[in-house]
Amino acid sequence: MYWIEKELELWAGASLERSLRESSTVSKSPGYTVRGERVLLNMSSNDYLGLAQHPAIIEVMREALLTEGAGSGASRLVTGNRPAYGRLEAELADWQNCEAALVFANGYMANSGVIGALVGRGDVVFSDQMNHASIVDGIVLSRAEHARYRHNDMEHLRTLLEKHRDKRRKLIVTDAVFSMDGDQAPLRELAELKREHGVMLMVDEAHSGGIYGLRGEGLCHELGLQDDVDIHMGTFSKSFGVYGAYICGSRTLIRWLVNKARPLIYSTALPPSIIAGISKALVLVQNEHWRRERLYAASKLFRSSLCNAGFKIGAGDSPIIVPVIVGDNAATLRFSGALEKAGIASVAIRPPTVPDNTARIRFSLSAIHTDKELTDTATLIRTIGLQQGVLHP
Repeated sequence: MYWIEKELELWAGASLERSLRESSTVSKSPGYTVRGERVLLNMSSNDYLGLAQHPAIIEVMREALLTEGAGSGASRLVTGNRPAYGRLEAELADWQNCEAALVFANGYMANSGVIGALVGRGDVVFSDQMNHASIVDGIVLSRAEHARYRHNDMEHLRTLLEKHRDKRRKLIVTDAVFSMDGDQAPLRELAELKREHGVMLMVDEAHSGGIYGLRGEGLCHELGLQDDVDIHMGTFSKSFGVYGAYICGSRTLIRWLVNKARPLIYSTALPPSIIAGISKALVLVQNEHWRRERLYAASKLFRSSLCNAGFKIGAGDSPIIVPVIVGDNAATLRFSGALEKAGIASVAIRPPTVPDNTARIRFSLSAIHTDKELTDTATLIRTIGLQQGVLHP
């Protein structure tokens, strides 16, 4: 296996090699993380609403551990389907105003499992070229034809729909909010194309669930398009601060997935403590509106500060993702390292996660960040950007 070492050398030479680094939470300061002996302001977390350290969630998880044990012991179709699953799925269906819901172990398994259950050889999936890797891999595993349309380009999608109009089953799938740029999918136009061409529509709300909508239902609900979407997907690992994922839709869809979604069928069920934590988080997401309001205010402040400093910011306006585009891989790594030395945890995102020559620092905001933390951080980022040559006076 000598070839692996040679490939890794090439990878490292292009400033693309990744490595695992330990991070720890700071119990009394949930907006911070510890690396080595350094306490850093955490600007790379997906804990958008600040729920990961919520004492009420931790308490119900502790109680479930004591009463239900550490693990579920089997897949859901064997003996792992504890009563708490059914209660949670009923709550999720009510929240999403859908007929039924199904919980998966994580978002990757949900996307790959659902796509593989809905399409196969002789079918086609129309996928935005900036969709998450779990969507891409789900399409590959399904063996359906993968028709990628240019990012948010509805005319290109229309052309592909016409080209493949004779395929057996057709599915459009898109992120609602794209995780590396923070921009939104044109959901109204996608809904129109779905109706016009008679195709299925699946929307991944991983980065918009909990953030948009009156009760945090997601971008589809905020735009009033929930009834146009056949498959609603979302995760519990971001705004919910826990772990897992869900699919919401018709009862027929959920029945089909229970029988055909291989990652669900052949995986051990989530531990009861995780299900308990999700259920509590769902209550908080729906009722604590101030978290969304705080997040929007924090995002506006931080984004405007970086824009005024002269940084090249991604085109999106997401309240959770503020990407500073650097371009060069090595320069982005140096910038990230300098920020860490200054007390800011901000990870460099490089290809293949993002297109070539668009390496960036992806700042992620949380409702628990204070205005002072954000303004001080923006000032520090500007200073280091000038020192690193990322920002020019």
